Amino acid sequence: LTLIHSMNKTTLPLFALALLPAGMAARDGVRTLPTSGARPNVLVIMTDDVGYGDFSCYGAKRVHTPNIDRLAANGVRFTDAHACASTSTPSRYGFLTGEYPFRRPGTDVAAGNAAMVIRPEQFTLADLFKAAGYTPAAIGKWHLGLGSRTAQQDWNGQIDLTPADLGFDYSCIMAATADRVPCVFIENGRVRNYDASAPIQVSYRSNFSGEPTGKSNPELLRLRPSHGHDMSIVNGISRIGFMKGGGKALWKDENIADSIADYALRWITATQQPEDSTHRPFFMYLCTNDVHVPRWPHERFRGQSPMGLRGDAIVQLDWTVGQIMDGLYKLGIADNTLVILTSDNGPVLDDGYADDAESLAGTHRPGGPWRGGKYSAFEAGSAVPFIVSWPAGGVRRGGESRALISLIDGVRSLAPIAGVELNDTLACDSRNFCDTWLGRSGESRDYILSMAYNREVSLRTPRWKYIPVMKGPAMVPWGPKIETGFAPEAQLYDLSFKKGENKNVIESQPQVAKELDLILRHQLATPYFRRRAKH
Repeated sequence: LTLIHSMNKTTLPLFALALLPAGMAARDGVRTLPTSGARPNVLVIMTDDVGYGDFSCYGAKRVHTPNIDRLAANGVRFTDAHACASTSTPSRYGFLTGEYPFRRPGTDVAAGNAAMVIRPEQFTLADLFKAAGYTPAAIGKWHLGLGSRTAQQDWNGQIDLTPADLGFDYSCIMAATADRVPCVFIENGRVRNYDASAPIQVSYRSNFSGEPTGKSNPELLRLRPSHGHDMSIVNGISRIGFMKGGGKALWKDENIADSIADYALRWITATQQPEDSTHRPFFMYLCTNDVHVPRWPHERFRGQSPMGLRGDAIVQLDWTVGQIMDGLYKLGIADNTLVILTSDNGPVLDDGYADDAESLAGTHRPGGPWRGGKYSAFEAGSAVPFIVSWPAGGVRRGGESRALISLIDGVRSLAPIAGVELNDTLACDSRNFCDTWLGRSGESRDYILSMAYNREVSLRTPRWKYIPVMKGPAMVPWGPKIETGFAPEAQLYDLSFKKGENKNVIESQPQVAKELDLILRHQLATPYFRRRAKH
């Protein structure tokens, strides 16, 4: 077996050798195709820090997720799906652009006042659906930056770069995550429920005079930090970064899940009531905050699992999925809505707050059978749940797929469903695995790539996991008890055995390691192609 020569045409790199022709915008690389029948609505539910083993349909015993289990029973559940990074910002970047985050500087975990990481000239999944005549929306966690310049956003007016510049017709988002300021929702570039009596100031350098922090005023906290997360206090919880003002616009953590579900359902309902007889399908990128820290679920979910706040946050997440699906059924559009449920990266227990997640986990294994977790180069860093349901599209109910798939393929795998064909210069790393995603084929990717928190990249095939020499500590150094997978020697694991990543077989399989290393080096050497501005 020579791995490089066995790669099929659908997964070999198709990078263009030149930029788009002069005067040709990224959207001009999309060609609509004739379609028969009503195209589906497309709903992507991107959960946060949810591990492979966090849902009962993936084997969890200490927490129950009946709504997610029902979604899986109504579609196909994948057992070897991967995010393209083990942290949030780069993973979401890869999914929305079809370009691996390691190809571009500045795709690390973004601060709450970071400039928009995806640039307006880049092609996105929202651009694809908009070109196909869909109405695209982004709801919930964003964490991809806002505005044209870092720390220069106008939080009290109109932000100059927003999801609208990436193809979304509507957005109601959190700038970053719940553990980072600003702690407000932003609707179409303006703070939702803006309170003019409490103008907003944000800094990631220094505190504002007289403002309490978790470090200096722990007596004001109802959830204390375990490491970091000790800056500005909002809603009795200290965050990363400093913030002043906000007033009535500030969120309450216990209501975030309710708010996200409400914003999503209101918008979906509005799309089903057009003023004229025409009807456009929608694409929604719906991102939950659960189960990212700070975990502070609503009181009605407290005590619903034996695992404390993290377990209750999983129950709350399951409720969110149930609310959205019930809304689709009430509108009569559930059967012809393609629903994808997944996660941005693997799990973490102690990620900065003293919520006893580690001590209360007991026998629960959030990463399932895999080693590592969020931030890691090991499998649990990128292995994520992945469920696809589309009854009207013939997706097999109760199906299971062992195909190796990657979220990097979202753009090109969803293009046929939207009814479009893409120029090779767009979404350069994405490949069309539409039939696999819909459960019509068992075809796997020949290999996938995943970036750890140190920006180093590992490679997976259906059988092998290859981690090259990586600099850095063996354990995440700032608090989480997670193995990084970083080591001064290369690692090769045969995943066809139950031992998984526990036995490095590189000495007995040097030829396999050599060929995988060549593939990885080729990918890392492929340059990032800058796009021309959109019209």
